[in-house]
Amino acid sequence: MTLVSAAGSADFQTLKGHGGPVMDIDVSLETGQVATASFDNSVGIWKDRVPQWLEGHAAAVKVVQFLDGSHLVSGGDDNELILWNTRDNSNRVLEGHTAKIMGLAVSPDKTTIASASWDARVGLWPVAGGEPAYLAGHAAGVNAVAFSRDGRQLYSASVDGSIKLWDLATQSEKRVVDRNGFGINVIAIGGEGDRESWIAYGSQDGVTRIVDIETGERLHDFTFERRPILAMAVSPDGSRLATGDGHGYITVFDTTSWALETDFRAALKGPIWALAFSKDGDVLHAGGIENIVYSWPLADLATFDPMATETPQFLKKPEEMSNGERQFARKCSICHALTGDTARKAGPTLHNIFGRRAGTIPDYPYSATLSGSDIVWSEATIDQLFLDGPDHYIPGSKMPMQRIVEQQDRDDLIDYLKSATAPSEGDTQ
Repeated sequence: MTLVSAAGSADFQTLKGHGGPVMDIDVSLETGQVATASFDNSVGIWKDRVPQWLEGHAAAVKVVQFLDGSHLVSGGDDNELILWNTRDNSNRVLEGHTAKIMGLAVSPDKTTIASASWDARVGLWPVAGGEPAYLAGHAAGVNAVAFSRDGRQLYSASVDGSIKLWDLATQSEKRVVDRNGFGINVIAIGGEGDRESWIAYGSQDGVTRIVDIETGERLHDFTFERRPILAMAVSPDGSRLATGDGHGYITVFDTTSWALETDFRAALKGPIWALAFSKDGDVLHAGGIENIVYSWPLADLATFDPMATETPQFLKKPEEMSNGERQFARKCSICHALTGDTARKAGPTLHNIFGRRAGTIPDYPYSATLSGSDIVWSEATIDQLFLDGPDHYIPGSKMPMQRIVEQQDRDDLIDYLKSATAPSEGDTQ
């Protein structure tokens, strides 16, 4: 695929197949393979732009991390971690957190997985099996974790605005590295030699900050009036730090001089949630509100047009939609397709939904609650679903908790669905 910009033309790659926004990207330093985590509840492993799908999560997958060339771990909104073996597609579920998983890290010796959860704890999971240990001390959800280079210490960043350093031998807090007035979303460590010398973090208020690990001195602050900072990656050789923000910009810094190398609009709409450098450091992979991963050569990063080619339905301007379409865009579109194919969405397609028994789309992994359900989707049952909310109308389903309170809004949504999901002539579904 080629995009033409004012600077000329250049080639870049895209990875297409996910049915929802891309939440995280990781690259194997052994094989160069790319792993992606998506809102569609899936993990993708990409070889020659062809995906191998890993299915097991019951909700959006937020983070993914390689252990080695054939093993990786993922975590998501279902509060679970899954340890995958890509050679035989086997997996092991790691249970214990009581809230969504927001960050992952693997120890340098590959024996321990650290997890950051919104239950305000850090989990330490033996890769070989056994009971996890938990580090508690943050006052709010934990967003990110990173091991020290020697594997003896762990850094964690929280919604409470703090970065803590933990001693893993004693499983105790050593000190607070820095405290920010706003929540910290992402962290990365770097420096020359065997030990890290700086930690970078991105915060909810749009600041990228570089801190001396030993002294706690704030070395550099970068802000571009764009918030929040949502993604961060260090190149394999440590020479570059990349950040992605809520306005769709990617920024790349030289970590020797901390000079700004590139700052460009990577997405027309929505945030950059995921960044990762290629194994050789020459390519930057990015993901966000679209269901596509874009991969740019760093040498030509600023010459490309923004990656989003059209506005996703849920980001269209309200005045451009009818009220029924607006309700669908806000409540349904990120999880459900209207067309006959499922498009790998987090939820089943709504195509031809009226008169269909719940839980009957072939190959969709329904919850036990909906498998064999007696519910038949109609104007009355869809109205009741959004009046009561899925958690009350279908307790135990995977559908997120949400309600549409106003009767007119529910009526308009149903009218829109009747038109948008109707089978076309000759359609057998």
